[in-house]
Amino acid sequence: MHNFDTIVIGGGHAGCEAAAASARIGVNTLLLTKHITTIGAMSCNPAMGGIGKGHLIREIDAFDGLMGVISDLSGIQFRVLNRSKGPAVQGPRAQIDRILYLGNMQKALKEQKNLTIVEASVNDIIIENNTICGIRCDQGEYFCNSLILTTGTFLNGVIHCGKNTTPGGRYGEAPTTTLSKRLKKFDLTLSRLKTGTPARLIKESINFELLEAQKGDTTPEPFSYMSNKIHVPQTVCHITHTNEETHHIISNNIRLSAMFSGNITSTGPRYCPSIEDKIIRFPEKKNHQIFLEPEGLNSDLIYPNGISTSLPEDIQLAFIKTIRGLENAQVRRFGYAIEYDYVDPRELDHSLSVKKIKGLWLAGQINGTTGYEEAAAQGLIAGINAARHSRGKKLYYIDRSDGYIGVLIDDLVTKGVTEPYRMFTSRSEYRLSLRADNADHRLTDTGISLGVVGQERKKSWKLKKSKINQARSSLHELTISPTEARRKGLKINCDGKKRSAFDLLGYPEINFKDLEKIWKKLENINLSTRKTISAEATYCRYLKRQKKEIDNFKKEESKKLKPNFNYDLIDGLSNENKDKLSKIKPRTLGQAQRIDGITPSAISLILSHMRNSKGAEF
Repeated sequence: MHNFDTIVIGGGHAGCEAAAASARIGVNTLLLTKHITTIGAMSCNPAMGGIGKGHLIREIDAFDGLMGVISDLSGIQFRVLNRSKGPAVQGPRAQIDRILYLGNMQKALKEQKNLTIVEASVNDIIIENNTICGIRCDQGEYFCNSLILTTGTFLNGVIHCGKNTTPGGRYGEAPTTTLSKRLKKFDLTLSRLKTGTPARLIKESINFELLEAQKGDTTPEPFSYMSNKIHVPQTVCHITHTNEETHHIISNNIRLSAMFSGNITSTGPRYCPSIEDKIIRFPEKKNHQIFLEPEGLNSDLIYPNGISTSLPEDIQLAFIKTIRGLENAQVRRFGYAIEYDYVDPRELDHSLSVKKIKGLWLAGQINGTTGYEEAAAQGLIAGINAARHSRGKKLYYIDRSDGYIGVLIDDLVTKGVTEPYRMFTSRSEYRLSLRADNADHRLTDTGISLGVVGQERKKSWKLKKSKINQARSSLHELTISPTEARRKGLKINCDGKKRSAFDLLGYPEINFKDLEKIWKKLENINLSTRKTISAEATYCRYLKRQKKEIDNFKKEESKKLKPNFNYDLIDGLSNENKDKLSKIKPRTLGQAQRIDGITPSAISLILSHMRNSKGAEF
């Protein structure tokens, strides 16, 4: 018999973070994967981060997660997106060397205490009295208190290229077929989603001289708060475009695409559509941008980001050769679409545990999301909670006012999905507070209290927090009159009131360099501290207003609802509202308000019932 506290099935980005988080908390954890050599593999594009996604990586890092650190060890081009805009919507992004990332992730997991890695295929889940007991695989039985499924696109995965269909969870790898049947037996709602990938091009066959080069930032900004500098050599990407001839070939063969032939009926990601989708949905556009992304410093492959497709191979080659710089392009592997099963995330609570099966957690694309970052964020939370469940501790729920991870989970479990879910900053009501620069301020102390943050990061964070508090205090204490400030060359209003150095930072045309000319002592403040305090000063007035909004949100979230409450008892509540509330089982009144179709009048009826029952039923 093999006994573990937590078992994680799947070695993708969700599985890696789940296993590492559970092990960091100190419980005996097993990571079970079909192929140890593919742990941490980047199945699609060789990049991490971006707007919203970069915020998620910073939040994972604030909990001492792996994705940020591993990306910094493997990144070959770093850029901060939206740098010209406000700090709330700036997002770190990096091109990643696939081989470096995979190797660095596997090394980190192999060195992780309390973690065992086993190569095996899962045949069944052992469940007794609706409670997880363990799993059966080709090597025997493994028993546990908590089980986390992170099956990605492997759950009944089918690969499509033109009319050809092949069972597969990823190119060259077999799907997982038995788990879907097992989950359906427990009355879980499963459906199908689709994603896709472009062809992989041989680097030497591309004429880069015809193309626009896209360089990274002069000084690369790491993802992890623990990384002081990027040591990996940096490289460039290139940009090209489709054209009318490209579109003509695709349009004339559109019915040969798996997406339009009827072979695929499920929904794909709206914000990362195939080239066929783009041409059908935007017929007025004469070209579409393509980013030619190197798959690694020593790789001979280029990933053409922007032309994901499920057209037949000969049609793919024909349209690729019409693109500037790709006239002589050679293809190592053609693009394809993949359909897979996912579980309706409304079957989960905010800890990502399945409501109907005690001790079972789901994380990643099995919950209807798309992207490495969204998967890893879910894996982190599932790993924390699975470990806490194993120890009999209270589960951790992250609010949407605390982080983008909270927004992601709340959106999933409250609204469900009709297409693969992708994170954007626009999904949050509190994005001025939830910035990429301050994720550790928001979450690391919580991570320490949960026991998921290691000693090295804990020590580093305490030092950083002390420096920021000191710098903030100094900026508030240093004052100057408007007249003197203008004499020093600062353009501010002369209304007679003294300004603090912090106030001055709130002016868009004033930065730390300007303040150093007045107060030399400010030269000692480091770049990271400057970035955070500058953002606070810029948004100062708005943050005060947003804090009130967050306080109101917290009040609604503090009004707890029992998950087994019978909503049929509330007179006047429509049958539709009763059905939705009974299915989702909102944890709080605030969550009930965010369920699609739940009206303000329905919330008033719930509140009235709560008052009349004096909370006895809630």
